[in-house]
Amino acid sequence: MHLDEGHETAHPPRRRHLLQKFEGATDLMVVALIVLLGGAMLFGLLTAGGSPTYMR
Repeated sequence: MHLDEGHETAHPPRRRHLLQKFEGATDLMVVALIVLLGGAMLFGLLTAGGSPTYMR
């Protein structure tokens, strides 16, 4: 009978470092900010009048 000794046990998956978590959150916030600004610009274009109020 052969015993399998001497092999290392599998290590549990390493936890992500705080910096990696911050990078992921930053990427998500940048994308959300771009989408938000795009929506605000679209809203401004759709609701804009013919000429600005200071030109009247």
